[in-house]
Amino acid sequence: MNLGIKLGSAVAAVGLVVAALAGCASSSGSGGAGSSSSSGSSSGGGSGGASGGTITLGMVVPLTGSSAAIGPYMQNGAQLAVNEINAAGGVLGKQLKLDVQDGACDAKSAATAANKLVSDKVTVSVGGYCSGATLPTLPIFNGAGIPMIIPAANSDDLVNQKLPLVFLINGTGTQQAQAALKFMTKEGAKKVALMDDNTSYSTNITKNVAGLMAKAPDGPQQAIHESVTAGESDYSANVNAVMKANPDFVYWTGYYQEGGLIIKQLRQAGYTGKIMVADGSVDQKLIQIAGQNNAQGVFATMTQTPQTIPNGQAWIDKYKKAFHADPGPYSTQAYDAVRVAAEAMKNANSTDGKAIADALMKIDGFQLFSGPLKFTPEHTLSSGGFLILVVKGDAFDVQDQLQG
Repeated sequence: MNLGIKLGSAVAAVGLVVAALAGCASSSGSGGAGSSSSSGSSSGGGSGGASGGTITLGMVVPLTGSSAAIGPYMQNGAQLAVNEINAAGGVLGKQLKLDVQDGACDAKSAATAANKLVSDKVTVSVGGYCSGATLPTLPIFNGAGIPMIIPAANSDDLVNQKLPLVFLINGTGTQQAQAALKFMTKEGAKKVALMDDNTSYSTNITKNVAGLMAKAPDGPQQAIHESVTAGESDYSANVNAVMKANPDFVYWTGYYQEGGLIIKQLRQAGYTGKIMVADGSVDQKLIQIAGQNNAQGVFATMTQTPQTIPNGQAWIDKYKKAFHADPGPYSTQAYDAVRVAAEAMKNANSTDGKAIADALMKIDGFQLFSGPLKFTPEHTLSSGGFLILVVKGDAFDVQDQLQG
């Protein structure tokens, strides 16, 4: 995916922090890139210590199913951080190991994967893409005393339970809704069709947008709210309902598989207004499914991708050298999740789950690709960091950084 923009020097700052993690470690080496589990023995999960010479981080991501394209981006991003930290000496004198399980963006599969990671005695969970599949893993990890640093899933439902070991390093659904409405207002939208797929992630955004619209009667207003059934191929009934409402702006908040079909069917039905998708649809497969002509000019609310991070080409080159493939959405967030886990263990001088969680709350200014990290009392980022992308040709490009 080519987003091609250079914004500053965050990559260099991140690199310095990775090197600094070696200050509390004494061993060296690197994890195996791109495999489901790098070499080394399992660690002792959130109960206070790693076994042998390794600390195991667990990751539940979709490697099968409709969102399978995203899983390898996240797995490789996390593995790259593991490799770099291990090469710099590891954490607490031990090497990191990544244990990856397939959640398939399915609640039952994700719960099974989480239980497997608990039995593998992981120390920290650094996965989570689909919110609906991540939600059932929360009580599993939290009950086992394993902190969760969630890199992608971002429904407010994930933190509304106020579980002490759950942390998000992606902008929330509320923050994404605020960004969406800000851009729709700038674009002069009057009548907005909100479309979701009935999942926690998707409905969280549409409900927040609808609530914000209701509080601003002079701005864009909801023309219709349509919920579709994920996994179908014909959305003509939903599209016809939207067409009858005559919106000038459509905001789809589900994933790319259904999003591509909805864009295609809206255009086939004669819709000529503006379309925007949420971050779960930001992938080249959206363009492929919709058809390149149909997808032109489609906007997206999204946090940073490898191609929009400051001076990101150096990091992209490292990723490509390690995995012989281009990075994609959430590869940098997964990379950062591992780094945050390592930083918290270093500061806590422990692999105990509660000690790690306490250390996470004390982090202030640790450099992520999205900026300096400081968690809110709700265990979320203080700023969502959303920007607006737009489809140009066969890729997404930056449209509006929503500054000011």
